[in-house]
Amino acid sequence: MSLKTDLSSFGESTMLGGLSQPGDEPVRLPARVIVFDACNVGVVLRAVLFAEAVVGVGAMFSAGHFVDWLLRFSLLTGGVLPATLAWLIVACLLKRYLARLGTPLQWAAGITMGALAGLYGCGLLTMLGMLAPAPWAASAAAGALLSSVLVAGLVWRAKARTPAATAARLAELQSRIRPHFLFNTLNSAIALVRAEPAKAESVLEDLSELFRHALADATESVTLGQEIELAQRYLAIEQIRFGERLQVQWNLDPEADLAKLPPLLLQPLVENAVRHGVEPSAVGAQVKISTVRRGSMVVIKVTNSTPAGVGERGHGLALANVRERLALLHDVQAQFKTVFRDGMFQVRLEIPL
Repeated sequence: MSLKTDLSSFGESTMLGGLSQPGDEPVRLPARVIVFDACNVGVVLRAVLFAEAVVGVGAMFSAGHFVDWLLRFSLLTGGVLPATLAWLIVACLLKRYLARLGTPLQWAAGITMGALAGLYGCGLLTMLGMLAPAPWAASAAAGALLSSVLVAGLVWRAKARTPAATAARLAELQSRIRPHFLFNTLNSAIALVRAEPAKAESVLEDLSELFRHALADATESVTLGQEIELAQRYLAIEQIRFGERLQVQWNLDPEADLAKLPPLLLQPLVENAVRHGVEPSAVGAQVKISTVRRGSMVVIKVTNSTPAGVGERGHGLALANVRERLALLHDVQAQFKTVFRDGMFQVRLEIPL
């Protein structure tokens, strides 16, 4: 049997299995798209704005002038807004039950709830004496139509949050840990094997932990505390390589540790700080990581000094990826900002607790 045949029979699952530890679950892509994820502030805001926009356009068809349009818009809003909110609340409460259904049944459930919500809005206006006679059939049809658009939006959002194919998953894994970081780490460990074997063992343990999370963590979110632990392992590895050139300062708030982040979100930010702050500088650089809880929000800051004349060029691609992943998890509730001032580059994240 040729070497080529042997390698071709050595499948991807075998390769990943060799890198994982006992007890790790194999990486699997979600088999079903969860359509009804209405438990999100951004979804609620967009749904309400969409419904009100449709109402505003619809009121124009029979309005003779602005005051007439305003009266019709107010009347329709009195029925459409409660109906839309009722649909969102029910969809959120039934999320776990609806997720057990196949996608066609989820669509049917969403449209049916929309028709019922339309009847609910019509009933409210009828009870207040604003509609006579009550257009029950038209209200149910309008509710079903609007809800079908909302379901389509939630389907698109769910697919955007879920890797659609193995190729997408592999591309994500490739972007998480740069190849030359692996080579540099292994070279550092080899150099320490004879002189300081205990330190070499520690470096390899940290590297193993980073790869274990990169290859085996398929969850939607992790805690900030877990992300900090991984970032500390990464910086411990880089400390061996750069020595005194890498000056790390931590300022952590334990009350912020339970905030949710996408897996391996903090480590690329720290890696970015090392790559653009420490690597190009002959004298090294400072890397500061701080977390603080402020009410229902958590603020995370990653700051690094930069060599003179470097500026903030080169940070864009990695930060764009982080921004996109953060938005997919927290939507409008999360904020992502970058600031470059007086030779210091800072990434600031605000996420809900």
